[in-house]
Amino acid sequence: MTEEKNIEPTITPAAFSEIKREDVIAAIKTCYDPEIPVDVWELGLIYELSIVMNNVYVRMTLTSPSCPAAGTIPADVETKIKNIPGVKDVTVELVWDPPYQTSMMSEEAKLELGFM
Repeated sequence: MTEEKNIEPTITPAAFSEIKREDVIAAIKTCYDPEIPVDVWELGLIYELSIVMNNVYVRMTLTSPSCPAAGTIPADVETKIKNIPGVKDVTVELVWDPPYQTSMMSEEAKLELGFM
């Protein structure tokens, strides 16, 4: 049995940037896995968020490597962030390590999905 780990996303301060971290998180929270009624931020799919000189970098995963929405969710995250006024460039990196576990969800997501 593998031990479940609760991973908090790494958030780098918005160095020399006019873009507010809260605005980027709000944009990410409008992105959903079509099969799950919880946004990707609350699901714990975002592992890292950094903003440097109005450029945004997101390192994220999906609930499964075989996720049917693998092509659309990262693109949706990128598009929503690009729509924030002042954002110059967005890079969304899709990673599989560490593997996603339900323990990565926020308490809000766990309640919504009946895990608590």
